[in-house]
Amino acid sequence: MSEEILINVTPPETRVAVIENGVLQELIIERSRQRGIVGNIYKGEVCRVLPGMQAAFVDIGLERAAFLHLSDICNRDLIKKGSENIADYYYEGQKIIVQVSKDPLGSKGARLTTEISIPSRFQVYMPFSETVGISQRIESESERERLRECLDSFRKEKECGGFIARTAAECVEENILRSDMEFLLKLWESISEKIKQAKVKQQIHQDLPLSIRTLRDLYQEGIEKIRVDSRETFHRLIRFAEDFAPEIVSLIELYTGERPVFDIYNVEDEILKALDRKVNLKSGGHLVFDQTESMTTVDVNTGGYVGERNLEETIFKTNLEATRAIARQLRLRNLGGIIIIDFIDMQSRGHREQVLQALEKSLAKDHAKTKITEVSALGLVEMTRKRTRESLEHILCETCPACGGRGVLKTPESICLEIFREIIREVRQYEVKNLLVLAANEVVEMLLDEEADTLSELEKFLDVQIKFRSESQYNQEQYDVVLL
Repeated sequence: MSEEILINVTPPETRVAVIENGVLQELIIERSRQRGIVGNIYKGEVCRVLPGMQAAFVDIGLERAAFLHLSDICNRDLIKKGSENIADYYYEGQKIIVQVSKDPLGSKGARLTTEISIPSRFQVYMPFSETVGISQRIESESERERLRECLDSFRKEKECGGFIARTAAECVEENILRSDMEFLLKLWESISEKIKQAKVKQQIHQDLPLSIRTLRDLYQEGIEKIRVDSRETFHRLIRFAEDFAPEIVSLIELYTGERPVFDIYNVEDEILKALDRKVNLKSGGHLVFDQTESMTTVDVNTGGYVGERNLEETIFKTNLEATRAIARQLRLRNLGGIIIIDFIDMQSRGHREQVLQALEKSLAKDHAKTKITEVSALGLVEMTRKRTRESLEHILCETCPACGGRGVLKTPESICLEIFREIIREVRQYEVKNLLVLAANEVVEMLLDEEADTLSELEKFLDVQIKFRSESQYNQEQYDVVLL
């Protein structure tokens, strides 16, 4: 499998595309005016404690107060106090050091933790912890044990906090790992000094920009090229790689082609497709994605696919193909939280198990943590995907001003009938003789054409004269009844 990373940089925006076998799999966008804050460390002030929710709201200087749950309190503090009441840890006005674990999403404020973690190329350092962990993606037991011994011996030698070995640490020599851990300790010393001098609601530490985080977080074995179309960013990446990941320096390439870098693999077209509800499958079937505030639903349909043998075989093949498409779309659209997948009903238990296994395999390359349940009695698969930033739709789009996000508009006929009711209401209330109706062109045309007889009867019944005027700025549902 060939893999590439494309980095497109303009002054207001950086976009990173992960390409596998010539197909866009993941897209990350960071805008200078809306830069994500995950990983940032702040000195916050507790503004509200809610024992009923076992949570506290903390002011870190953002538009909305951030949210800190009891489960996100540093494990060391939990053990020390042994209490499950948030009020035993915090009070209003208290100054605390917190780190953002989730960006503000929609109407929700940022999610916080007091279990500070500082990531590097190979490890994550947790100054307030005493644990040693190994990435679940490292499967070899012997390698897991080697890494555990390396991290544990360093931790005891330095009498510092805890470490977690990232996937990139697999098979890395011990001297390189120790050098990486030394860097993390020095970085934490620098942050600790800033904490001492920080004022309330002040940012203490900011995570790296997206272009450099790409080298730190997205690079993995198998990636053949990292192309960037900005000379300044290219040199910045080279300097970072020389210091922290010398093995990938040769993979970083300055793209100087005449075509935009994203046009190499039709990335722009794929972004447009990722904003559609409907995703077509090669077999003729299709998926329908519906994103709401509480969850995302995915409906699998056979569409025009009739198969070669029988209905059960057709359904099974469509569901198998859907697993790959769903996994890709979840990454590409960055859909998180609760996800409900409505596969086409399968009678065979063996087929259901194979589809679940195929879904798990397709999700294995996802950087976000996922969890899948068994097929429910209604034929649904429930899963969760960790959400730390806004979805692609929320970044690129806004709610339609015409429908208010419903995705539908009332028909011109429905609006005509509403106008008739409004006219009756106005005449009876104010006893007027002349009215002017302002409405969208298609509504006025229907009033004067298909509804002309009804309109004439209404004027006679109410003894009024009604005039109409088309308003090009009105959407189909907008209208006004003006008294003359």
